[in-house]
Amino acid sequence: MENDAAIYCPDENCQAPNPLTNKFCQQCSTPLPKNYLWAVVDSPSLGSPGEILADRYLVVDKFVLLDTKPGLLALTLELDNLQPLRAYLRLIPYRLHVPQVYGVLFLTDGPSHREVLLLEKPPILVNNTIQQVSLCSELTTAWRDATSMRQLNWLWQIAHLWQPLTSEGVASSLLDSYVLRVEGSLVRLLDLRFDDERSPELPQLGEFWQQLVHEAKPAITEFVNEVSRSLIQGEIHSTEQLIAVLDQGLAGLGRSQTPTIQIITKTDTGPSRQRNEDACSPPSGTLVSKPPQPTALAIVCDGIGGHEGGNVASNLAIETIQQQVQQLTKVPYDHIDPSLLLSDLEKAVAIANDKISQRNDGENRQGRQRMGTTLVMALPVAHEMYITHVGDSRAYWITRHGCYQVTLDDNVASREVRLGYAIYREAVQQSAAGSLVQALGMGPSNSLHPTSGRFMLDEDAVFLLTSDGLSDFDRVEEYWETEILPILRGEANIATVADRLIEIANTKNGHDNVTIALVHYQVQYWEPEITIKAVIPESYSAKSVNLASKATDATLLGSPNHKTQVIPDTEPVKARQLPLQWIVPLIFVVAAGSLGWYVRQLRSQSWRFPVFSNPLQTQNPIIEATPAPRSLANLSPGWVIKTNNEISLGNNQSLPRGTFLEVIEKKSNPNITSGDFLVSMRVCANKSTQTPANTNKPAVTTSVPPNSKVLPATEKTVLLDLSQLNRFGDVLQSDTANPCRTVTQPPVIEPPDTSPS
Repeated sequence: MENDAAIYCPDENCQAPNPLTNKFCQQCSTPLPKNYLWAVVDSPSLGSPGEILADRYLVVDKFVLLDTKPGLLALTLELDNLQPLRAYLRLIPYRLHVPQVYGVLFLTDGPSHREVLLLEKPPILVNNTIQQVSLCSELTTAWRDATSMRQLNWLWQIAHLWQPLTSEGVASSLLDSYVLRVEGSLVRLLDLRFDDERSPELPQLGEFWQQLVHEAKPAITEFVNEVSRSLIQGEIHSTEQLIAVLDQGLAGLGRSQTPTIQIITKTDTGPSRQRNEDACSPPSGTLVSKPPQPTALAIVCDGIGGHEGGNVASNLAIETIQQQVQQLTKVPYDHIDPSLLLSDLEKAVAIANDKISQRNDGENRQGRQRMGTTLVMALPVAHEMYITHVGDSRAYWITRHGCYQVTLDDNVASREVRLGYAIYREAVQQSAAGSLVQALGMGPSNSLHPTSGRFMLDEDAVFLLTSDGLSDFDRVEEYWETEILPILRGEANIATVADRLIEIANTKNGHDNVTIALVHYQVQYWEPEITIKAVIPESYSAKSVNLASKATDATLLGSPNHKTQVIPDTEPVKARQLPLQWIVPLIFVVAAGSLGWYVRQLRSQSWRFPVFSNPLQTQNPIIEATPAPRSLANLSPGWVIKTNNEISLGNNQSLPRGTFLEVIEKKSNPNITSGDFLVSMRVCANKSTQTPANTNKPAVTTSVPPNSKVLPATEKTVLLDLSQLNRFGDVLQSDTANPCRTVTQPPVIEPPDTSPS
């Protein structure tokens, strides 16, 4: 590498050149971010080390570049002209494993030019002292030296990535040993490899895993072999089933791992605010250790609503969630179903939301006057960490290998990226990019979507929960190595580090209240002498979330126009069961009374027999109700949905805007982590295939990406998550002409439409 290469200050008022080894600008002390990028290109290399491309990108290695002008936005193409970008953008919730788009490098070679995709935060190891980089190890190479716990952890992460990558047509990335890298306990991808016309399936994953059996640790050799065989032979036929089997194996290994946990919280008003609207649990300055404490729970809330209620909302959320989680953690770990625990944590958040929303309704608060709060919480359970969040308070996972943001802010910028509309570095520059799209207390729980995830822990780690008083302006990324990493090295205690982080937030930012929680997770692990066996169920039925019961507790099925359900302050009284000896006499009493009433009615001349279409129906008077409008919450077969945006189906197929879909069936989602419904629908028609009748106007067309295969009408049925339809579809009402009846379709036996007409 050339010694005279320089990195330029990102401050637009400075832009001074600095030696590459500098961490701060030598003129204005602004931090100098080192953005190392992975270039996706089909060539032996991009250039010689030390060469500068496009007047800003320093070649560090064959495909690794350093942006020497990090203050400038990278060039990008229009997204409609570069379809592969969309897969990266839509997978931003998985950026812990999948690198994200930084920009596009335009290279000119004579009359021709090419576009090189640049990815940020790739799995590379950097020695900043001598400015050398190297790729993280391939999983197949690092496998033999890993513990049995880590080996299963890697497979567990791949299993979780299989379905989302398949939906984007890039599951082949998980079968490419060159792309599949590991950074400590994390599985990370160099880039995405797009599938051929036919996506790989689980048997191919089993064949790939079969190669790992001979170097698996003795405790899990038989386990990995059995799982691989079951995948190949189709006995494991879904990722949900695969994850459940791996969970069992990890639970067995977890008995050989003893965790010690410490939690410290700190909150401060900050230099520019008059009052503190944040809240935390445990109370600020409290140090909690497990053991001896049976439960370790950390919560950070950032209140919204100014002096009129931000502090009320944040404290109410803390109080409510503490009560809910206390009940959850009374269950022994061996009896905990991870998917149900995730659902219960989200339900606890929903109950807290309704408590705050109830308070807003009672005080007639509307719009910006409504009080609310963000939330992020961490619950360590055995060898796992459960993280739940709403809003822009964040959770970071710090290990000896790096600092990783594990939550995605619920703001406008992240939403644009997740929908495939913008690159993150551009999205955050737009006006209102940081505006929240959801927070606790802003409305009923059926419009709230908390994010929950769990992380397997097989090494010492620190989780940092923080409000934006610290996380703004990338302060965590700047200071984790000097301030938080010493905890893992035994060079600092978490109480001292917490004080230091508050100081950094107040002196480097200082624009807001600041609240943090540090969760120090220490591991003692020994290889088990027993052999872990894989239990492959003959049939697997994923647990579906009982939405009706959730609605009882948290108003998850109410209309958005209704006021929030009132949550009682006291615990509901459990229904008492009647003694068995009372039941039979009670039945006779009820039967005799009913018979007497029936005879009296027969003798009454004014009584008329009601007429029923079905003799099996209960003979109660029919009460005419006002027809409820059709919506996705009460979706029924025969209804028609019109897409208001393009919907990706994976494998480069998509449904364009304006497509009509007729509902065939709504069924439970086998994805136990989703808690959503799957909706089977027939593609009826879309704007690109219809010409307006009785007019001379040309057919209406929709914009379709050039590499995207539009699914033609009546080709086949499609299966979509209800969450996709919530984002992209509108239900046609009963008084609207059914466009699907005008399209020639194969005969389908449909259940009767019982909706009001």
